[in-house]
Amino acid sequence: MPPPSFSDFQTVWCVQAVAALRVAERIEAGTTRIEALAEGVDERALHSVLGHLVGEGIFEEPSPGEFALNDAARELLLGIGGRFTLAWSTMETYVRTGRPGYAHVFGRGFWADLDAHPEIAAEFDDLIGPGGHPTPDPDFELADGWDDVRTVVDVGGGTGTMLRELLRARPGLRGTLVDLPGTISRAEGDFERVAQSFFDPLPAGADLYLLRSVLNDWPDMETEALLANVAHAAAPAGRVVIIGGVAPDEASPAFQIEMLLLGGRTDALSTFRDRAERAGLTVVGTSHQADGKFVVECRPRDVVAGAINVQDV
Repeated sequence: MPPPSFSDFQTVWCVQAVAALRVAERIEAGTTRIEALAEGVDERALHSVLGHLVGEGIFEEPSPGEFALNDAARELLLGIGGRFTLAWSTMETYVRTGRPGYAHVFGRGFWADLDAHPEIAAEFDDLIGPGGHPTPDPDFELADGWDDVRTVVDVGGGTGTMLRELLRARPGLRGTLVDLPGTISRAEGDFERVAQSFFDPLPAGADLYLLRSVLNDWPDMETEALLANVAHAAAPAGRVVIIGGVAPDEASPAFQIEMLLLGGRTDALSTFRDRAERAGLTVVGTSHQADGKFVVECRPRDVVAGAINVQDV
Protein backbone atom coordinates (compact mmCIF):
# COMPACT_ATOMS: atom_id res chain seq x y z
CA MET A 1 0.00 0.00 0.00
CA PRO A 2 1.51 3.38 -0.98
CA PRO A 3 2.05 5.93 1.81
CA PRO A 4 -0.45 8.79 2.10
CA SER A 5 0.43 11.96 0.25
CA PHE A 6 0.94 15.36 1.83
CA SER A 7 -2.35 16.47 0.26
CA ASP A 8 -4.16 13.73 2.20
CA PHE A 9 -2.85 15.20 5.45
CA GLN A 10 -3.81 18.68 4.25
CA THR A 11 -7.44 17.65 3.93
CA VAL A 12 -7.43 15.80 7.26
CA TRP A 13 -6.14 18.83 9.15
CA CYS A 14 -8.50 21.19 7.34
CA VAL A 15 -11.38 18.96 8.47
CA GLN A 16 -9.99 18.96 12.00
CA ALA A 17 -9.80 22.75 12.01
CA VAL A 18 -13.40 23.33 10.89
CA ALA A 19 -14.58 20.61 13.29
CA ALA A 20 -12.87 22.35 16.21
CA LEU A 21 -14.45 25.66 15.17
CA ARG A 22 -17.90 24.02 14.88
CA VAL A 23 -18.27 25.50 11.38
CA ALA A 24 -20.74 22.84 10.21
CA GLU A 25 -23.01 23.40 13.20
CA ARG A 26 -23.02 27.15 12.53
CA ILE A 27 -23.86 26.67 8.86
CA GLU A 28 -26.66 24.29 9.80
CA ALA A 29 -28.00 26.94 12.17
CA GLY A 30 -28.11 29.52 9.35
CA THR A 31 -24.74 31.29 9.50
CA THR A 32 -23.42 30.83 5.96
CA ARG A 33 -21.38 33.94 5.01
CA ILE A 34 -17.64 33.73 5.53
CA GLU A 35 -17.62 37.11 7.30
CA ALA A 36 -19.89 35.71 10.03
CA LEU A 37 -18.35 32.24 10.09
CA ALA A 38 -14.93 33.82 10.70
CA GLU A 39 -15.98 35.63 13.85
CA GLY A 40 -13.06 35.30 16.25
CA VAL A 41 -10.68 33.84 13.66
CA ASP A 42 -8.82 35.05 10.60
CA GLU A 43 -11.33 35.39 7.74
CA ARG A 44 -8.87 34.85 4.91
CA ALA A 45 -7.40 31.76 6.57
CA LEU A 46 -10.81 30.19 7.19
CA HIS A 47 -11.94 31.03 3.66
CA SER A 48 -8.90 29.24 2.23
CA VAL A 49 -9.50 26.18 4.41
CA LEU A 50 -13.15 25.99 3.41
CA GLY A 51 -12.17 26.56 -0.21
CA HIS A 52 -9.84 23.57 -0.06
CA LEU A 53 -12.59 21.42 1.44
CA VAL A 54 -15.05 22.52 -1.25
CA GLY A 55 -12.51 21.34 -3.82
CA GLU A 56 -12.35 17.98 -2.02
CA GLY A 57 -16.13 17.60 -2.11
CA ILE A 58 -16.67 18.59 1.51
CA PHE A 59 -18.97 21.65 1.74
CA GLU A 60 -20.34 23.65 -1.17
CA GLU A 61 -19.84 27.31 -2.09
CA PRO A 62 -23.00 28.29 -4.01
CA SER A 63 -21.69 31.84 -4.44
CA PRO A 64 -18.39 33.49 -3.49
CA GLY A 65 -18.07 33.60 0.30
CA GLU A 66 -21.33 31.69 0.85
CA PHE A 67 -21.02 28.15 2.20
CA ALA A 68 -23.46 25.27 2.48
CA LEU A 69 -23.44 21.75 3.83
CA ASN A 70 -23.50 18.72 1.58
CA ASP A 71 -23.78 15.02 2.46
CA ALA A 72 -20.03 14.65 2.97
CA ALA A 73 -19.88 17.59 5.37
CA ARG A 74 -22.86 16.30 7.32
CA GLU A 75 -21.38 12.82 7.62
CA LEU A 76 -17.95 14.05 8.70
CA LEU A 77 -18.84 16.97 10.90
CA LEU A 78 -22.32 16.58 12.37
CA GLY A 79 -23.77 13.95 14.69
CA ILE A 80 -21.75 10.86 15.54
CA GLY A 81 -19.46 11.43 12.54
CA GLY A 82 -18.51 14.81 13.90
CA ARG A 83 -17.81 13.29 17.30
CA PHE A 84 -15.46 10.75 15.75
CA THR A 85 -13.78 13.34 13.53
CA LEU A 86 -12.96 15.67 16.40
CA ALA A 87 -12.01 12.80 18.69
CA TRP A 88 -8.98 12.11 16.48
CA SER A 89 -7.49 15.36 17.74
CA THR A 90 -7.11 13.67 21.15
CA MET A 91 -4.69 11.05 19.84
CA GLU A 92 -1.67 12.61 21.55
CA THR A 93 -3.45 12.55 24.91
CA TYR A 94 -4.25 8.88 24.42
CA VAL A 95 -0.69 7.97 23.43
CA ARG A 96 0.82 9.92 26.32
CA THR A 97 -1.52 8.63 29.01
CA GLY A 98 -3.28 5.52 27.69
CA ARG A 99 -6.54 7.22 28.65
CA PRO A 100 -9.15 8.87 26.42
CA GLY A 101 -9.14 12.63 25.98
CA TYR A 102 -12.73 12.77 24.74
CA ALA A 103 -13.99 14.68 27.79
CA HIS A 104 -11.41 17.42 27.22
CA VAL A 105 -13.05 18.18 23.86
CA PHE A 106 -16.73 17.53 24.55
CA GLY A 107 -16.96 18.29 28.26
CA ARG A 108 -17.96 14.75 29.29
CA GLY A 109 -16.96 11.16 28.56
CA PHE A 110 -18.21 9.33 25.49
CA TRP A 111 -21.06 7.37 27.11
CA ALA A 112 -22.21 10.41 29.11
CA ASP A 113 -22.12 12.46 25.91
CA LEU A 114 -24.37 9.96 24.14
CA ASP A 115 -26.71 9.96 27.12
CA ALA A 116 -26.93 13.76 26.90
CA HIS A 117 -27.64 13.67 23.14
CA PRO A 118 -30.20 10.93 22.37
CA GLU A 119 -30.23 11.75 18.67
CA ILE A 120 -26.48 11.13 18.44
CA ALA A 121 -26.86 7.98 20.54
CA ALA A 122 -29.39 6.71 18.01
CA GLU A 123 -26.92 7.37 15.20
CA PHE A 124 -24.25 5.49 17.13
CA ASP A 125 -26.55 2.50 17.69
CA ASP A 126 -27.24 2.39 13.97
CA LEU A 127 -23.56 2.80 13.11
CA ILE A 128 -22.50 -0.19 15.22
CA GLY A 129 -25.53 -2.13 14.01
CA PRO A 130 -27.08 -2.65 10.58
CA GLY A 131 -26.38 0.87 9.35
CA GLY A 132 -22.60 0.61 9.59
CA HIS A 133 -21.74 -3.09 9.64
CA PRO A 134 -22.66 -6.21 7.69
CA THR A 135 -25.10 -8.68 9.19
CA PRO A 136 -23.26 -10.36 12.08
CA ASP A 137 -22.31 -14.02 11.84
CA PRO A 138 -24.23 -16.07 14.44
CA ASP A 139 -22.17 -19.20 13.79
CA PHE A 140 -19.52 -19.97 16.41
CA GLU A 141 -18.40 -23.17 18.11
CA LEU A 142 -18.93 -24.19 21.71
CA ALA A 143 -16.58 -26.58 23.48
CA ASP A 144 -19.33 -29.10 24.23
CA GLY A 145 -21.75 -28.17 21.46
CA TRP A 146 -25.09 -26.40 21.33
CA ASP A 147 -27.40 -29.27 22.30
CA ASP A 148 -27.91 -28.09 25.89
CA VAL A 149 -28.24 -24.39 25.06
CA ARG A 150 -31.82 -23.19 25.40
CA THR A 151 -31.44 -19.61 26.64
CA VAL A 152 -29.03 -16.85 25.64
CA VAL A 153 -28.43 -13.39 27.12
CA ASP A 154 -26.80 -10.85 24.80
CA VAL A 155 -25.00 -8.52 27.22
CA GLY A 156 -24.56 -5.03 25.78
CA GLY A 157 -26.05 -6.25 22.50
CA GLY A 158 -27.12 -2.84 21.22
CA THR A 159 -30.39 -2.94 19.31
CA GLY A 160 -30.30 -6.73 19.04
CA THR A 161 -28.74 -7.25 15.63
CA MET A 162 -26.64 -10.25 16.69
CA LEU A 163 -29.35 -11.71 18.91
CA ARG A 164 -31.86 -11.66 16.05
CA GLU A 165 -29.40 -13.60 13.89
CA LEU A 166 -28.72 -16.13 16.66
CA LEU A 167 -32.44 -16.78 17.14
CA ARG A 168 -32.97 -17.03 13.40
CA ALA A 169 -30.12 -19.53 13.05
CA ARG A 170 -31.24 -21.59 16.06
CA PRO A 171 -35.04 -21.37 16.33
CA GLY A 172 -35.19 -23.29 19.60
CA LEU A 173 -33.34 -20.57 21.52
CA ARG A 174 -34.98 -18.01 23.76
CA GLY A 175 -33.16 -14.69 23.91
CA THR A 176 -32.75 -11.78 26.30
CA LEU A 177 -31.16 -8.48 25.29
CA VAL A 178 -29.50 -6.32 27.97
CA ASP A 179 -28.56 -2.73 27.22
CA LEU A 180 -29.28 0.81 28.35
CA PRO A 181 -32.88 2.09 28.15
CA GLY A 182 -32.39 4.39 25.14
CA THR A 183 -30.76 1.62 23.12
CA ILE A 184 -33.28 -1.00 24.20
CA SER A 185 -36.10 1.29 23.05
CA ARG A 186 -34.73 1.05 19.51
CA ALA A 187 -34.36 -2.75 19.53
CA GLU A 188 -36.39 -4.92 17.21
CA GLY A 189 -36.86 -8.65 17.52
CA ASP A 190 -38.72 -11.47 19.24
CA PHE A 191 -36.81 -11.54 22.51
CA GLU A 192 -37.04 -10.26 26.06
CA ARG A 193 -35.63 -6.79 26.71
CA VAL A 194 -33.91 -5.77 29.93
CA ALA A 195 -33.14 -2.04 30.09
CA GLN A 196 -30.23 -1.55 32.48
CA SER A 197 -26.50 -1.12 32.80
CA PHE A 198 -24.63 -4.39 32.39
CA PHE A 199 -22.67 -3.47 35.51
CA ASP A 200 -25.89 -4.05 37.46
CA PRO A 201 -26.94 -7.63 38.33
CA LEU A 202 -27.76 -9.50 35.13
CA PRO A 203 -30.56 -11.99 34.45
CA ALA A 204 -29.26 -15.16 36.05
CA GLY A 205 -29.26 -18.81 35.08
CA ALA A 206 -29.14 -18.62 31.27
CA ASP A 207 -27.26 -21.28 29.33
CA LEU A 208 -25.19 -18.80 27.32
CA TYR A 209 -24.03 -15.22 27.90
CA LEU A 210 -22.68 -13.39 24.86
CA LEU A 211 -20.29 -10.41 25.02
CA ARG A 212 -19.81 -9.30 21.43
CA SER A 213 -17.83 -6.10 20.75
CA VAL A 214 -18.18 -5.11 24.40
CA LEU A 215 -14.93 -5.79 26.26
CA ASN A 216 -12.92 -3.72 23.78
CA ASP A 217 -14.92 -0.66 24.91
CA TRP A 218 -13.63 -0.66 28.49
CA PRO A 219 -10.41 -0.14 30.46
CA ASP A 220 -9.03 -2.82 32.74
CA MET A 221 -11.02 -2.15 35.91
CA GLU A 222 -14.40 -1.99 34.17
CA THR A 223 -13.57 -5.06 32.06
CA GLU A 224 -12.90 -7.14 35.16
CA ALA A 225 -16.02 -5.84 36.90
CA LEU A 226 -18.14 -6.78 33.90
CA LEU A 227 -16.60 -10.24 33.64
CA ALA A 228 -17.22 -10.84 37.34
CA ASN A 229 -20.82 -9.73 36.92
CA VAL A 230 -21.33 -12.10 34.01
CA ALA A 231 -19.61 -14.94 35.88
CA HIS A 232 -22.02 -14.45 38.79
CA ALA A 233 -25.04 -14.54 36.47
CA ALA A 234 -23.75 -17.57 34.55
CA ALA A 235 -23.12 -19.67 37.67
CA PRO A 236 -23.38 -22.52 38.23
CA ALA A 237 -23.10 -23.92 34.70
CA GLY A 238 -23.60 -21.27 32.04
CA ARG A 239 -21.28 -20.54 29.15
CA VAL A 240 -19.75 -17.13 28.46
CA VAL A 241 -18.71 -16.32 24.88
CA ILE A 242 -16.55 -13.29 24.08
CA ILE A 243 -16.15 -11.96 20.53
CA GLY A 244 -14.02 -8.82 20.46
CA GLY A 245 -11.62 -7.60 23.10
CA VAL A 246 -9.42 -10.69 23.02
CA ALA A 247 -6.89 -11.69 20.33
CA PRO A 248 -4.62 -14.69 19.81
CA ASP A 249 -1.22 -14.35 21.47
CA GLU A 250 0.54 -14.26 18.13
CA ALA A 251 -1.59 -11.41 16.74
CA SER A 252 0.05 -8.00 16.42
CA PRO A 253 -1.59 -5.25 18.52
CA ALA A 254 -4.06 -3.27 16.42
CA PHE A 255 -5.34 0.23 17.10
CA GLN A 256 -9.13 0.63 17.25
CA ILE A 257 -11.12 3.82 17.67
CA GLU A 258 -12.65 2.43 20.88
CA MET A 259 -9.25 2.92 22.47
CA LEU A 260 -9.29 6.60 21.59
CA LEU A 261 -12.91 7.19 22.57
CA LEU A 262 -13.06 5.04 25.68
CA GLY A 263 -9.64 3.82 26.70
CA GLY A 264 -10.69 0.32 25.69
CA ARG A 265 -8.37 -2.66 25.54
CA THR A 266 -7.86 -5.80 23.47
CA ASP A 267 -6.09 -8.47 25.52
CA ALA A 268 -3.80 -11.16 24.23
CA LEU A 269 -5.32 -14.54 25.09
CA SER A 270 -2.70 -15.28 27.75
CA THR A 271 -3.46 -11.96 29.46
CA PHE A 272 -7.17 -12.57 29.21
CA ARG A 273 -6.90 -16.03 30.80
CA ASP A 274 -5.52 -14.41 33.96
CA ARG A 275 -8.15 -11.66 33.85
CA ALA A 276 -10.93 -14.21 33.45
CA GLU A 277 -9.63 -16.29 36.36
CA ARG A 278 -9.70 -13.25 38.63
CA ALA A 279 -13.34 -12.74 37.63
CA GLY A 280 -14.28 -16.36 38.36
CA LEU A 281 -14.14 -17.71 34.79
CA THR A 282 -11.90 -20.19 33.02
CA VAL A 283 -11.24 -20.24 29.28
CA VAL A 284 -12.40 -23.60 27.89
CA GLY A 285 -12.16 -23.01 24.15
CA THR A 286 -11.18 -20.71 21.34
CA SER A 287 -12.13 -20.67 17.68
CA HIS A 288 -12.45 -18.36 14.70
CA GLN A 289 -15.59 -17.37 12.85
CA ALA A 290 -15.65 -17.53 9.06
CA ASP A 291 -14.76 -13.82 8.83
CA GLY A 292 -11.75 -14.29 11.11
CA LYS A 293 -13.24 -12.95 14.35
CA PHE A 294 -11.65 -14.59 17.38
CA VAL A 295 -14.08 -16.35 19.74
CA VAL A 296 -13.29 -17.20 23.35
CA GLU A 297 -15.51 -19.42 25.47
CA CYS A 298 -15.41 -19.45 29.27
CA ARG A 299 -17.22 -21.33 32.01
CA PRO A 300 -17.61 -20.54 35.71
CA ARG A 301 -14.39 -21.67 37.37
CA ASP A 302 -15.93 -24.11 39.88
CA VAL A 303 -17.80 -25.97 37.15
CA VAL A 304 -14.66 -26.23 35.02
CA ALA A 305 -12.67 -27.66 37.90
CA GLY A 306 -15.23 -30.40 38.44
CA ALA A 307 -16.65 -31.26 35.06
CA ILE A 308 -14.90 -30.01 31.93
CA ASN A 309 -11.64 -30.99 30.30
CA VAL A 310 -10.15 -27.59 29.47
CA GLN A 311 -8.83 -27.48 25.91
CA ASP A 312 -8.98 -25.30 22.85
CA VAL A 313 -11.63 -26.10 20.30
